[in-house]
Amino acid sequence: MNWLPKKTVLVPIDFSEPSLEAVRLGRSMVEDVSGLHVLYVLQPISVLEPGVTWGTVTDETREENVLKSMHEKLDDPELEGAAFKALHGSPGIEIADYAEKIHADLIVIPSHGYGSFKRLLLGSVADRVLHHAPCPVLVLRRNSAE
Repeated sequence: MNWLPKKTVLVPIDFSEPSLEAVRLGRSMVEDVSGLHVLYVLQPISVLEPGVTWGTVTDETREENVLKSMHEKLDDPELEGAAFKALHGSPGIEIADYAEKIHADLIVIPSHGYGSFKRLLLGSVADRVLHHAPCPVLVLRRNSAE
């Protein structure tokens, strides 16, 4: 498999430092910055949440806030022209579906390094992406002792 350069690389983020570092690595792996796609998946919220009930929080306002945060956290001339996207749903499935939609050559995703017991309880987005991705996935392993 040819690792470099890629035409389209998808980097899902959760705003953790490892995910922001993954964006920079993803940038180094694409031929052109326009081939870098940065994705955040919003979990569905309950209609019983106060902001939803009072009409101050909508999917649109949440998406706008995420995109604003993405641009603030990833304010780097090297990333100008990259695609930033926010979706709603189950992260592992949405990431894999979006990778298929954009014909991604590679997904770069950090692992939080949870042990098997924590992963059993919490689930793992990286694991779900590995099982559903239509392309190779580079999982950036993080030492669980950190």
